[in-house]
Amino acid sequence: MLHVVKRYWFLSSLVPVAAVTLGDAGESVASLGRWLQRHHGPDGVIFSIFLLSGLGLDARRLKTGLTDVAATLSALTVIFVVSPLTALALSAAPLSDGLRIGLMIVALMPTTLSSGVVMTGVSGGNMANALFITVIANFLGILTVPLGLDIFLGGLGAASGVPIPWLAFMVRIASLVAFPLMLGMILRPRVVPWFHRFGVSPDHAVGVINGCLVLVIVWIALSTSRQTIVGDWTVLIQVVPLAVAFHAVLLAASGLLCRLLKLAPGRRESVIFMGSQKTLPLSILVQVAVFPDYGKALVFCVVHHLVHLMMDGYLAERLKP
Repeated sequence: MLHVVKRYWFLSSLVPVAAVTLGDAGESVASLGRWLQRHHGPDGVIFSIFLLSGLGLDARRLKTGLTDVAATLSALTVIFVVSPLTALALSAAPLSDGLRIGLMIVALMPTTLSSGVVMTGVSGGNMANALFITVIANFLGILTVPLGLDIFLGGLGAASGVPIPWLAFMVRIASLVAFPLMLGMILRPRVVPWFHRFGVSPDHAVGVINGCLVLVIVWIALSTSRQTIVGDWTVLIQVVPLAVAFHAVLLAASGLLCRLLKLAPGRRESVIFMGSQKTLPLSILVQVAVFPDYGKALVFCVVHHLVHLMMDGYLAERLKP
């Protein structure tokens, strides 16, 4: 049991974080989370996550990831084409505005920065290509996320009195994602020797710290949406199947593209995991900044992240050579 908890420490930590935040009848824990949300707490955490992610990116490995063009284009196709179209199709179901908004926010996100790369490596895939997909997708997200919100949710946002300032939001994403990511990559050669001096693996340290920061983001998100969840537990009955269906379609599309392009084991894994996974911090930033009145949207962002971690964790073990 101790080995399982240590190996899956992030998922194990999510349970007490959720239990304490949602089960605190006095709302002292949730009140602190909401205070941080109102005072730019998510912005600071997201900046730190991407800065650390940049420290964990080795430019030499990124260069080797450039060579597999077919895998890179396949993953980007799933991220930026298949994903929003899938969400658009699923949104035709009788969903509340909050769930429809949450589904589309997640669909427009670029790929995750850490878990997808790790799972690609665990399953015997090309981690260098996974790293390259991560970087290129998150840089493209500066443009695609604000424009996608305007295209797919502009009508709903305007009808609800929530216009989507896509140009200002583009600048905000660039300052909280692209800038710290580049800064981290620039600082990596100076910072990494300090980790080695203390006998610590920089990649492992960055992964653990980033995992803890993501837990902080989840806590702030749960604090903000606590009243929605506690007030109506049945929302999870809708959210979980929707998240499973959405992620399953992306996995199936990724697998189909690999089959059509005849991507053998060793090349397909980066497409499967990087194409289907979505970054949580940026989705929470979008929800809090643009649609703060839709608590169900935030619930979907958090639940989908948990769902794709569990589904892909199982798949990574099955694909392991």
